[in-house]
Amino acid sequence: MAGLGITATGKVWGRTAAQLAADAVRLAADDAGLSMGELDGLLVSSGVTGGVHLGLARDLGLRDLALLTEMQAFGSTAAAMVQVASLAVQSGMAKAVACVFADAPLRPGGRSGSAYRRAPRVPAGWDGLLAASGVLGVNPLYALAARRHMERFGTTSEQLGHVAVAQRAWAAGNPRAQYRDPITLADHQASRFVADPFHLLDCCLVSNGGAAVIVTSAERAADLAQPPVTVLGWGQCHPGRFLRRHDDFGLVTGAARSGPAALAMAGVRLDEVDVAELYDCYTFTVVVTLEDYGFCPKGEGGPFVASGVLGPGGGLALNTGGGQLSSYYLWGMTPLSEAVIQARGAGGARQAPHHDTVLVSGNGGVLDHHATLVLGGPGRR
Repeated sequence: MAGLGITATGKVWGRTAAQLAADAVRLAADDAGLSMGELDGLLVSSGVTGGVHLGLARDLGLRDLALLTEMQAFGSTAAAMVQVASLAVQSGMAKAVACVFADAPLRPGGRSGSAYRRAPRVPAGWDGLLAASGVLGVNPLYALAARRHMERFGTTSEQLGHVAVAQRAWAAGNPRAQYRDPITLADHQASRFVADPFHLLDCCLVSNGGAAVIVTSAERAADLAQPPVTVLGWGQCHPGRFLRRHDDFGLVTGAARSGPAALAMAGVRLDEVDVAELYDCYTFTVVVTLEDYGFCPKGEGGPFVASGVLGPGGGLALNTGGGQLSSYYLWGMTPLSEAVIQARGAGGARQAPHHDTVLVSGNGGVLDHHATLVLGGPGRR
């Protein structure tokens, strides 16, 4: 990855998702030292507003592309796009591929909680049963998963709160973060309930914005403007069990397969990982992903995150920009963008001292889509 572009994020008004996507691609190309005419591949993804399509190539003035497609696997899409772009470059299909995500769900004067609200409709079938039970949107579905973990392993709300507190501490060093003021565990516990057991501070932000990366060959990247970030390994897993009865809902996710696959491809042991940038739509997502990747035994994620290991100065540099909980919410581009920054050594006040090997996760569809990347900094090939 030779270029990274991030637009302004958060309450950004006057720009559509497509415009934000175009801005992000231009920023990424400029960051890499490439002209737009040197891009011959474009992979696009958008969030719930669906405003980014194949027409983005036309908006950018790109011609005769060797690769152009839309991808959608929710929060796992960003890591999956990098995988497809890497395959295209390896095969010679394309030479420089831009991967971009953008969304603009926030509206002036509107509440963040209403940004993802769908138009009223009459639910039918299984959706009708869910609606009659008060299960509307993803918050209660992830809450059910978290509650299952709590009932099985004794995980507590206070333990989840340690994730929020640690990531806010990291966000203090990130000038892009939407929330940088420190919080305490007491603040977490006092924040209002959204869907039991989730407090407000267990839940990710809602942001407008866009981010893009440029994938090219290692040989070409060596002559470009930024320190190259090498894609060492990847993996995916899509359990296909969403809203179906099965024994491990909330207990085991697709990260248990995609993580080891990515590490094996990279030839990297878990104890060699310097930085972990994990998808954190909720604090619980971090806990269960840490378990599934093997940072701690299954069921011990709660005590692990409460041990003080996660914040600045702890034993694991995790979500060093503040993540989706405190920095900005651009689906899988949030952990991916921070991973690139850390691997380059460009994190400033929040830079992890060791950053040769960075693990990145993407999650979507209520724990039903997972993609993992292992990235290497300039010091590792």
